[in-house]
Amino acid sequence: MRIALACTLAAVLIAGCGVKKETHQKVLDDLTATQGELEATRKERDRLKTENDALAEKLGLSDKERGKLVKDREASEAELAELRKQREAAEKRLQAFRDLKQRFAKLVDTGKLKVVFRKGQMILELPSGILFPSGQAELTPAGQTALSEVLNVLAEFKDRRFAIAGHTDTDRIKSKKFKSNWELSTARALTVVQFMIQAGFPATNVSAVGFGEFDPVAANDTEANKQLNRRIEIILVPDLSELPTLTGTEP
Repeated sequence: MRIALACTLAAVLIAGCGVKKETHQKVLDDLTATQGELEATRKERDRLKTENDALAEKLGLSDKERGKLVKDREASEAELAELRKQREAAEKRLQAFRDLKQRFAKLVDTGKLKVVFRKGQMILELPSGILFPSGQAELTPAGQTALSEVLNVLAEFKDRRFAIAGHTDTDRIKSKKFKSNWELSTARALTVVQFMIQAGFPATNVSAVGFGEFDPVAANDTEANKQLNRRIEIILVPDLSELPTLTGTEP
C-alpha cells in the first residue's frame, strides 16, 4: 500500500516538475519494479515462516526448538549468500585476467610475453633470453624495450603490488660474479624492480625474489623446456580485500 502511494505521489511530483515523458515513465517503471520485488520478498518470507511452522508442528517441536530450527535455516541462507559473494568475486578476478590478457595480446602474439593464472595469482612471464644476456643480470637494449612495453600497460595498475620473481634452469652457472643460479635469478629480479621504480612505480609496491632452478614450469630434460624455465615473472599480488573472509576469524 505504501509503495503504491509512493508511486502515485512520485507520478504527481514528476509531472509537476516538467520532467520528460520518457524519464517520467522510467521512474514509474522503477518504482513499480521495486514494489514487485518487495512484494515477492514478503511472500517468500511468509512462505518460509509457514513451512517452518508446519514442519515444527509436524515434528511436535517446542517453541525453543522451533526457534533453533529457524536460526539454523537462517544460518544456512547466510552461508549460501557468502558462497554467492565468493563466486562473484572469483568471476570478477577472472574477468580482470581476461581483460589484462587482451591488453597484452600484441606482446603475447610476438612471443615476448605470456599471461598465465597459476597458484591463484595473475602472472606475466617474460623469457630471460629476451631481457638478459646469458649468465648476466643487466638488461639488454632489446630487453629494456620489451619491458617498457609491458610497463606501459601496467602503468594504470601502479596502485597494485607486484612481486618480481627470477627463475633459471638447472644448468650450473659459470660466472665469477654469481656463485649460483639462485643469486643470478635474484639479481635479475632486482634489476627489473629497479627498472620499474625508474618508470614511476612506487618502491613500496614492488619486491624482488629469486627462485633459481627450484620452481620450474617444465622438466629440465630438453633445451626447449630449459628455455621455458629461464624466465622473469611479474606477479600481481592479490588485494586482501578481494579475498573471501575466513570463517571464524577476525577481519
